[in-house]
Amino acid sequence: MSSQAPRTAPSVADAMAVIRRGAEELLVESELVQRLASGRVLNVKLGMDPTAPDLHLGHTVVINKLRHFQDLGHHVQFLIGDFTGMIGDPTGRNATRPPLTREQIVANAATYREQVFKILDPARTEVLFNSTWCEALGAQGLIRLAATHTVSQMLQRDDFSRRFKAEQPIALHELLYPIMQGYDSVAMKADVELGGTDQKFNLLVGRELQKAYGQTPQCILTMPILEGLDGVNKMSKSLGNYVGINEAPDAQFGKLMSISDDLMWRYAELLSFESIETVGRWRREVAEGRNPRDIKVGLAREIVARFHGAVAGARAEDDFNRRFRGGELPEDMPEVSLGAGPLVITAILKQAGMVPSTAEAVRMVEQGGVRIDGERVSDRSLTLAPGTTAVVQVGKRRFARVSVG
Repeated sequence: MSSQAPRTAPSVADAMAVIRRGAEELLVESELVQRLASGRVLNVKLGMDPTAPDLHLGHTVVINKLRHFQDLGHHVQFLIGDFTGMIGDPTGRNATRPPLTREQIVANAATYREQVFKILDPARTEVLFNSTWCEALGAQGLIRLAATHTVSQMLQRDDFSRRFKAEQPIALHELLYPIMQGYDSVAMKADVELGGTDQKFNLLVGRELQKAYGQTPQCILTMPILEGLDGVNKMSKSLGNYVGINEAPDAQFGKLMSISDDLMWRYAELLSFESIETVGRWRREVAEGRNPRDIKVGLAREIVARFHGAVAGARAEDDFNRRFRGGELPEDMPEVSLGAGPLVITAILKQAGMVPSTAEAVRMVEQGGVRIDGERVSDRSLTLAPGTTAVVQVGKRRFARVSVG
């Protein structure tokens, strides 16, 4: 690859505006400005352990930023942590994460490639596996690598510190995880590494290891953790407040239309590929009286199109609008907050006041008269997890936007 950026590369100021968009923290900004000013194509790294087969929009926040760097003309390195995935990232954990098997890692890694290429340009993306250099280290190399950090330094990490003070077990292999992730940056000669705010410690370890190996230390860009559909908890499949990359177009569209107007702006900043100027114009138009639903529709269409194609995005919008015009989904539906979940659908219908009794709730489900986010419910034991927000329909005319606490 050429060591010079394309002739059409944007100015440093314009590039920094794109890079800063939605970002939580940039370390060290002056260093990144200097590298951009050099005109050199930068190695921009993002590593993900294939710990689950499916990604959701929360995962895409940092992948979107990787695409921004790609569009600025830089070299994207998408790292699949097939080696570190078998250790298990302890970030944010209160207990040791069970290691994955090699078979699980291989299966999940295959789905990761398929999903991230719905965002990244495959022709301009280098996919790497950290087993390539981690397994080559051997026992002697691993011991030398571990010698670069002390136990005291590892215990500065919040989750390790909390577990240590609470006298909860910390396995020795967990202490190796940040060092192994940091060594990835050495092996890849990364100029910039991206990650969520919860990854800051690990990213800094990579910076320090590069110094130890005589490399110019990488810059670090952290992205915020995306709130789920409830607008409170982080997007999570276990909480049921997520939008999956591989979900059906109608399901994605309906879920995105269920978010609050305030959360819509957060999603527009972190998930939309529309320009900063365009999002700013939308804000001004809404402040001047434009219906925020228009913005939400456009955002939902864009995201569905990203993962399913433009035709699917347009069709999902048409189907949704048809339901509105037909009176199937009123804009002024009541919003109901229920108690702590998980809650089965029959209890939800009763507590939300949509049916007079549990027996009636069971009858409506069995007759096919209940829908959640447009999808017919056939199982009366269906459960909504804590943090879930969904549009619930009973019959043709009863609607409510229900949030499970």
